[in-house]
Amino acid sequence: METTSKAPTHYVPAKGFAGLTQNWQSDLLSGFLVSLIALPLSLGIASASNFPPIMGVLTAIVGGMVVAFFAGSEPTIKGPAAGLIVIVAGAVEELGRGNVEIGWKLALGVILVAGVVQVLFGVLKVAKLADFFPLSAVHGMLAAIGIIIMSKQIHLAVGAHPADLKGKEPLELIAMVPHSIATMEWHVAVIGFVSLLIMFGWPMLKSAAIKRIPPALVVLVVAIALGLYFHLSDTRQYGDIKPLVNPGEFKLALNVDFGAWTGDLLPIALKYLAMFALIGSLESLLTGKAIDLLDPYKRKSNLSADLTAVGIGNMVSALLGGLPMISEVARSSANLNNGGKTRWANFFHGLFLLVFVVALVPLIKLVPVAALAAILISVGFRLANPKEFRHMYEIGPEQLIVFVVTIIATLATDLLIGIAVGIVAEFIIQVVLGLPLKYLFNPDQYMKSNGNQHTLVINGAAVFTNYLSIKKQLDTIPQQEGQCVTVDLHHARYVDHTVMENLHNYERDFQLAGGQFNVINLDEHKPLSTHPLAARRKQPAL
Repeated sequence: METTSKAPTHYVPAKGFAGLTQNWQSDLLSGFLVSLIALPLSLGIASASNFPPIMGVLTAIVGGMVVAFFAGSEPTIKGPAAGLIVIVAGAVEELGRGNVEIGWKLALGVILVAGVVQVLFGVLKVAKLADFFPLSAVHGMLAAIGIIIMSKQIHLAVGAHPADLKGKEPLELIAMVPHSIATMEWHVAVIGFVSLLIMFGWPMLKSAAIKRIPPALVVLVVAIALGLYFHLSDTRQYGDIKPLVNPGEFKLALNVDFGAWTGDLLPIALKYLAMFALIGSLESLLTGKAIDLLDPYKRKSNLSADLTAVGIGNMVSALLGGLPMISEVARSSANLNNGGKTRWANFFHGLFLLVFVVALVPLIKLVPVAALAAILISVGFRLANPKEFRHMYEIGPEQLIVFVVTIIATLATDLLIGIAVGIVAEFIIQVVLGLPLKYLFNPDQYMKSNGNQHTLVINGAAVFTNYLSIKKQLDTIPQQEGQCVTVDLHHARYVDHTVMENLHNYERDFQLAGGQFNVINLDEHKPLSTHPLAARRKQPAL
């Protein structure tokens, strides 16, 4: 890993109101296009989370029209996320004890407090702690979320009775799939199948112009037409399975109930507080990092400020009855692809959603549940794509083991236990592969600096558990033109994949700033795979 180029000279869009004046046309267009993606996704995410579907759109409106003014990232789009469906739905079910209305309002009280915690996270600049989590465990957690989403939505896509799914664990829902397919309501199943065909087939179309139309929007239009054709509003025939969405009322009212913070609900509230604050923050931070890599203007987000902004958004959203939000990766990527340049694209996306939700509520009532289920199945499939398994194996067999263990543990328990099991699995594997325990949290490092020349020597090991110490040293060096950094790993006994990838990101950042960043003396380390960022073990001297 070596970089010697000077900082590129490139245009960077202005910020604030100057950015609005400069880029309003491109941001307005991108905001409109992203809102077309966000509308069906927000409805589906809220519905799957046991919230009134309209509250998913409200969350996206807050994420755009409120959070845009506080965000630490220019191109990211804020809104409800599929990755939090499992947590939100679980909170509603456990806190409400079967009563969705009560559970929703009690969950809002937990989400609001989680927003306060996220604001504190941002103020205390704990965003860097996201680097502690091994990447394979994080990807495993996200893949497990995808599987959990699909495990329930498959049933709804073929017209299964919602009561049959209540209280079922993911593994039970997976086992029930053959029965639901064998007893499907064929009118509903046709809508689900056609919707899935659109979601998965649309990217394969050759026409670039047609592909710019969001497939989820096409699904809504086609599904509403099919629903009208099949008379899904006929309660005499379909009253039991409720095949059409009940969007709920769009009204700005305080729905928060803090009753979960007393009595026997307190342990449940604390569990979900931890999940909302930790998992939601982690997803937001990972999205911020990912979008920074995609940003054509090479801007670097202030992740602590962005986390504070998300916390503020969650507090406002909860007060109004909405879901927790994050910086959402698919919508943020679409924003960049559509030419969005500043945070005003996020603002306009929220503004257009406000217009849609006021004007289109009668139309939303005609949306079949099977269509939203199909949209969420495609989202879940993206999170748990089989390619992820192959990618993990290419990085190293040990990464695949951690990935799979995290998935299994999450499906069998919950997200917090799942990610914890993944971390423990990574640690055990590293010890088996030769990581001395004394270097677990101490990399045994020292820095030598001479003017703009800096050398970080790591004598022990460089792994995810001690990476924060390494990062602390590297962050003392300004990323600017003329700075030259060398990381010497000659004596490091073990270097894991998480550290290799983070060092690669430092290389990119210094390159963009016009500096140099070199990682040296890995010749005597054996990589665990042919992947350039694979973990490496120091070979004993002959």
